Amino acid sequence: MTAFRMPAEWSEHDGCLMAWPTRTDLWGSVLDDVKEEYANVARAIAEFEPVTMVAPPGHGDDARSWCVPQVTVVELPLDDSWFRDSAPLFVLDGDGRRAGVDFRFNAWGGKHHPYDADDRISGRLLSHLGVERIHSDMVLEGGAITVDGEGTLITTEQCLLHPNRNPGLTRDEIEAELKSRLGVRKVIWLPYGGLLDTETDGHVDGVCAFAAPGKVVVSLPEDPAHPDHARMRANRAVLEATTDARGRRLEIIDVPQTAFVDMAGGEIELSYLNYYVANGGVVVPVAGLPQDEDALAVIAAAYPGRKVVGVRAIGIAFGGGGIHCITQQVPAVRATG
Repeated sequence: MTAFRMPAEWSEHDGCLMAWPTRTDLWGSVLDDVKEEYANVARAIAEFEPVTMVAPPGHGDDARSWCVPQVTVVELPLDDSWFRDSAPLFVLDGDGRRAGVDFRFNAWGGKHHPYDADDRISGRLLSHLGVERIHSDMVLEGGAITVDGEGTLITTEQCLLHPNRNPGLTRDEIEAELKSRLGVRKVIWLPYGGLLDTETDGHVDGVCAFAAPGKVVVSLPEDPAHPDHARMRANRAVLEATTDARGRRLEIIDVPQTAFVDMAGGEIELSYLNYYVANGGVVVPVAGLPQDEDALAVIAAAYPGRKVVGVRAIGIAFGGGGIHCITQQVPAVRATG
C-alpha cells in the first residue's frame, strides 16, 4: 500500500462539488445576484466536467430552478456555501484508492454562526460519495493552501498561523500535519495574504497558485497605491529564493491586474487568481472591467492548452471570496502500482 497525497488541481477530475447560497444574513439584498453567479459558475464548469450542487434541505428545487439540467442537485445539511473551505480535501494513492481528509472547520476563526453543519459536511459528503474518510483535528480551509501534486505546498503565515485557527499548535506542528495528511514534503510559507482579505485572514488562493510543477502564478499589483503592492513583492521574493520539494527553482508568472468594484454601497476587491481549474479549462472570476481581458490572457498563458472562461463574480467577491472559494474538485483515480 502506498501513501496518500493530494493531487494538483490541474490533474484529471471526476467532477466538481459546489454548495448553494441561502444565507440572507450574509448576502442580504444581493442574494439573487449571487444565486445567478453561482449558477453561471456551475454552468461554465459543467462544460468541462460533472458538477454536483449541494443545497440545504428544502432548497434543492430552488437550486434546480437556477442551474442548468447538467448540474446534479442533492440536499445535505449546510450552514454556508464555500466548499473550498468546508468540503473534504481529496487525496489519492498509487494503488487506485481515493480518500478525503476531513479537517475541522470553524468558520474562519468563528466569524459566522452557526457553523456546526459545515464542520460536519465533509464527513457527510464522503459518506454520500462512498469515499474513505481520513480525520484530522486541525482546523484547515482548502483556500489556505495550493499544492503541486509532487510534494510541495504553499500557504500564508497570515492565515495558518492566525491564533483563531489552531492556537494550540506551533508552526512546526501545523507543518507536520500538512505533510502527514496531504502527502507533501515541503511547505513554503509566504508572509502575506491580501490585506483586505479580512474574511479568511489571508488565504493563499487570493495571492498565489501553482499552475504546473515548478510554476506559480502570483498577484503582483502594479499600482503603488494598492494596499498589497509591497506585500506581494515580499511574497514574490520568498518564491524567488526557494525551491520546490524536488529542488527546482520556481518559474513565476505575475498577474499585475487588479479589480475594484462597487456593490451594495461599498467597494470590494475581486481576485483574478481565485479561479477554478477544470478538465480542459480554467474558470476565472471577472468584474466587467477593461483589465479583465488582460488578466485572462495572463492566466491563459499560464495554462496552455486549456480554454479560459471568465464568469462575472462580483457578488461572490462581496461575500468574501471567488470562484475557487465556492468549488472543490474530486480528482479521478488512476492506479499506478
